[in-house]
Amino acid sequence: MNDYDRISKKARTAALIRKIITYTLLSVWGIIVLFPFYWMILTSIKSYGSYNAEFTPRFVTTSPTLQNYADAFTGVSLGRYFLNTFLFTVITTALMMIVIIFAAFAFSRLQFRGKNLVFTLFLSLMMIPSELVIITNFVTITNWGLRNTFTGLILPSVTSVFYIYLLKENFEQIPDDLYKAAKVDGTSDLKYLFKVMVPICSPTIVTVVILKVIECWNAYVWPRLITDDPKYFLVSNGISEIRENGFGRENIPAMMAAVVVISVPLIILFLIFHKKIMEGVSRGGTKG
Repeated sequence: MNDYDRISKKARTAALIRKIITYTLLSVWGIIVLFPFYWMILTSIKSYGSYNAEFTPRFVTTSPTLQNYADAFTGVSLGRYFLNTFLFTVITTALMMIVIIFAAFAFSRLQFRGKNLVFTLFLSLMMIPSELVIITNFVTITNWGLRNTFTGLILPSVTSVFYIYLLKENFEQIPDDLYKAAKVDGTSDLKYLFKVMVPICSPTIVTVVILKVIECWNAYVWPRLITDDPKYFLVSNGISEIRENGFGRENIPAMMAAVVVISVPLIILFLIFHKKIMEGVSRGGTKG
């Protein structure tokens, strides 16, 4: 065996060792990340008696049951909370996309006096603690008489400075020559926005939509603060209601079943669009 063969063999061995170490670490990390989901599902299919009989946690069950899922829907009005959350998510996301698309277009393409100053003031809002914003929103919504209404739930969430900034950065990556050529052809700003800019930046727009859907679906503090009428509760409030009523405190498997049901739509959404999310985030971090 000559020197070239020995060097080549050592290189292949080193590459194999690196690959083994990499996949081992990734496997361990994957187990750590996925274990809470496994434990959640496992607990949800354990019977009430077998769960309470465990002095030490068991990582498998020999008598799975779906009764906990039935109990989760009968314990509270989980079906109504699902419908409320769906309406809240769809309406809020749709309104927010309209607001941020037009705002991002204005800051990226239109020329008006004080644009940079206005945008700087816009960005400065991101430095205000969210607790202060929630207090201000609560006082405003209460003074307007919008507590325990869908309008009061939705109104404070129809815009986002961060998403406007993210979309503005993407719009600015589109060459100005396209905009000038469109204006020469007599294309209106509105038509240029929806025929050129939105399709080009669709990965980022899809990412924003998905992130907003997840944010709305998981909303807890604001709905909990602005509504005390079960008719307007969201799924996150449903989990809290189960526990506060004493049902979840005694029947943890049923509460875990409700958590599984609530989590499934978001998991499916992420699995379907995870490539779009990665593409949109990477595009948002690229300049030029």
